[in-house]
Parts: sequence; C-alpha cells; structure tokens
Amino acid sequence: MNHTRPERRQGSSLVRGGLVPESTHDQRLLDRRGRPANWLHEDPWRVLRIQSEFVEGFGALADLPPAVTVFGSARTGIDSPEYELAVKVGSALAKAGYAVITGGGPGVMEAANKGALEAGGISVGLGIELPHEQRLNDYVNLGVEFRYFFVRKTMFVKYASGFVALPGGFGTLDELFEALTLVQTRKVTSFPVIMMGVQFWSPLIDWIRDTLMVTGKISREDADLISLTDDPDEAVRLIVEADRRAAAQ
Repeated sequence: MNHTRPERRQGSSLVRGGLVPESTHDQRLLDRRGRPANWLHEDPWRVLRIQSEFVEGFGALADLPPAVTVFGSARTGIDSPEYELAVKVGSALAKAGYAVITGGGPGVMEAANKGALEAGGISVGLGIELPHEQRLNDYVNLGVEFRYFFVRKTMFVKYASGFVALPGGFGTLDELFEALTLVQTRKVTSFPVIMMGVQFWSPLIDWIRDTLMVTGKISREDADLISLTDDPDEAVRLIVEADRRAAAQ
C-alpha cells in the first residue's frame, strides 16, 4: 500500500490521493474572488436546506387542529362540477372542526381552500417550487412553500387525519398511491383514504379489484382501504368515525 499519497481529514470524512482538493472548506467559504455559486447546489448544502424545510414545516403546522389533506387537479376550472364538489368538501370538513390542507395551487386545491376559509376554518396551502410559476391561491390563510416534494409529502401525512382525493392527474395519483402504501404497510394507522368522484374513479377502482386483487398483487383488505363517494357529508363521517376508533384504541 502506498503510504505517501496525500490525505486530509474533512470533519468526519477522510479523503486520499486524487480526491484531496486543492483548498480547504474554510478557504472556499471565505474566499469570494471569482468564486461561482456552485456550492449552493452541492449535496452537503442540500442536506441543510432539506433540514431547514422540515424545521420550517414542523414549526408552521405543529399547532394545527385535526386536519384532512385534500388532493386534486390544478387544472380544474372554476365552473366545473369538480370545483363545486371540492368547495363543498372543504366547507364540510371545516364545519366538522378540521383544518383543510392542500397543495395550495389552483383548481381543486383552490376550491377546497375556498370552502374551508368561507366556512370559518383553517385553510392550509403547502406549495412547491415548480418550473412554471405557481403561487399559493388566495384562499390560503396558512401557507408554506417547499423546494422538495418529499418534504412536502411528509407534511401532507404528518398533520392529517385522512386523505380526500378528487379527480386529478399524475400528481394526484402519486399522492393517492403513496397514501395507500403508507396505510397498507401500517406506517400510518386509522387513516381513511376517500376518493370523491364516482364516475371519474370507478375505472381505476375496477382495475384495482379486477386486476391487482385478482392476480394477487394486493389482498382484499388492501382493496378495502379505499372508500368511494360523491357525498361530502359521507366523506366527513368516514373521517370522524376513523378518529373515534383511533381515540378508543
């Protein structure tokens, strides 16, 4: 073994040979002469930014009352039946004492926030940095912006007593199936997942039962994790009953 090659301790790390940089972290931190801002995008710095996003999110949401996360398409028009349904869902949840959490954007998210706010409830928007500009909608009275999807997803789950999924696209499907996976694997318990929009979701429910379940990819119990309804009052009832079961346990 060659013991003459250079080596350097960098905190808890050890680098040797060609991996030893020409300057130290202190030099690179303090020397601004012609230095690019690449350090802002390096992985060790990202860890601190990720940590700061978790801290900010936990701090902003820790005092929320029981809450429900509502998902759905950002592309839903304000004159559509889906928008109207989301307003009713947000209102019914707020009247039942739940804060309403959405992704803070337009469409279904705006509608659910609107229903919650106009019913006198707490309307939360958890925004995300996207390539195209998207600001928090005007019906959010508590908003947090995130850089990282996985931090935002943690907040959707951690502070919610259940999920309501209205018609949506890839983002809604991503959030829906992540929620179902967390319930299936018991990472979260007593956590209802409700799909609203019977006509829209029925083909997916049929595929889940007739393909996934029939071929043994999921169990019957897994398929039963989903509730399907068009009735906001029924959605709220399912969430309230789950909360009562959790309290009884």
